[in-house]
Order: sequence, then C-alpha cells, then structure tokens
Amino acid sequence: MSLLIIAGLTLLLLAWIAGEPWLVERRRDRLRARPFPAAWRRIIARRVPHFRRLPADLQLQLKKHMLVFLAEKPFIGCRGVVVTDEMRVTIAAQACLLILNRRTGYFPGLRQVLVYPEAFVVDRVQADGFGVTQERRHALSGESWSQGQVILSWDDTLAGACVVDDGRNVVIHEFAHQLDQETGHANGAPRLGRRERYARWSQVLGGEYEALVQRTLAGQPTLLSDYGATDPAEFFAVASEVFFEQPQRLAAEHPALYGELAGFYRVDPGSW
Repeated sequence: MSLLIIAGLTLLLLAWIAGEPWLVERRRDRLRARPFPAAWRRIIARRVPHFRRLPADLQLQLKKHMLVFLAEKPFIGCRGVVVTDEMRVTIAAQACLLILNRRTGYFPGLRQVLVYPEAFVVDRVQADGFGVTQERRHALSGESWSQGQVILSWDDTLAGACVVDDGRNVVIHEFAHQLDQETGHANGAPRLGRRERYARWSQVLGGEYEALVQRTLAGQPTLLSDYGATDPAEFFAVASEVFFEQPQRLAAEHPALYGELAGFYRVDPGSW
C-alpha cells in the first residue's frame, strides 16, 4: 500500500512540475491584463524620458512587462534606503526595455534588486602582472550577481535615466549582465536561441571587443566606454547601453555590432 501511495504522490509531483510553466504564464497573463496605475505613469513621465521615444505599441508592451516584473521581483533598500514606488517603477521601466519583443522569463535568475542611496564600496582581490594579489576597494554604481541579485545605486540610476543619449545607463548595463548570466557565468554570450547564431555572434562581438582593447591601450577615443575592454562580459553590457541610448551612432560606426544586438534584443532603437 505504501508503494502505491508513493507512486501516486510521485505522479502528482510530476504533473505539477509539467504544469507549472502553464500556471506561471496564466498568472502573468492576469498581471498583464491589469490597468497600469496612473501614479506609475506619472513616475515614468518624470523619471524615464526614454519611454517617450518608444512607439505606442512598445510603450504598451513595456507597461505590461513592468506589471509582471514589479509583482515578481522584490526590492530591498540598503544603507538606510526606504524603497518607494518611484524607485521600483524607475528601475523596472529601464530593465524591461531589454525584454521587449522577446520571449521572456522576466530575468528568471533574478531573486531581488538591492538599492543603495549612492555608489557603494566593495573590496576585491586583484592580481598584478607579477602574480602578486592584493585587496583593493572599488566604488561601484551597480553590480549583477549570478546568485540572483542586481545591486544599484539610486543616484546613478537617476542619472542614467534622465539623459537618454549619452550611452551610459547603469540599469541597462546590469540587466544585460542578468541576460548574459542566464547561461551561467557571464561571458558575453547570452542565450541566442539557435546554435548557428553563436558563430556569427562570436565573430562580430569578439572582433569588436579586441578592437576596443587595442584602441583603449593606444589611448584613442571610442564610442564605447573603455570599461568595455575589461572582458567580453563587460563589453556586451557596455555595448547594450550604447545600443539603446546612441543607436544611430552605433549603427553608423559599428554596423555589424548593431545588427547582432538588434537581432538579440529584437528591437531597432535607431528607428524610434
């Protein structure tokens, strides 16, 4: 009798696991059908001028994504920050730019968003060219952890949101890392779908990354921040910032890179 009970419970568990994605999507459909709060619209109008650049259909899609994102992702204030709707909505509006027109799990690895009032300090162990390691302190405006956290400075979040064409946006940067980390450790190769796309992605982004490294070492001016020369993961995040904030320049100066990012993000911000 006990074996029959165990078998029955096992079948119920398997049925629940098989049906969970359907249940999640049903719940998200209900969230997307809710009216978008008027107070949130006012926050977007005041804090996220990028929203006004979007075509009407993408504005609607962004608001629907935000309803799901804000229902699913908890926000935690750090160093005395009391999280407000203004913070949550401002961050969500920028993060959800990255999932427009895409089949999305709403950053499935993300468990929480931590908000600091300003740049936060972390200690990092680094090795110099001689193999000697030492601990150094860094002031950061944001970080994305593969363990499920995005950490943001509120001051830098506001600064990145209010200027839409400087190619600098900490929310876009850190949530690009989250997309990259869906495949494991961030390496500049996010989930692309079809296997054959990776060869072209590697060729274009790898070549652009190496070119940025060389220009940075030579002290030459670049459209992409020299922080993108740190490693391929940072290059992808930096390129994503420029893709959304300076699309015309990126398309003109780096057309192959723009094409790969447009294919990945499934939007063409140069036409907005």
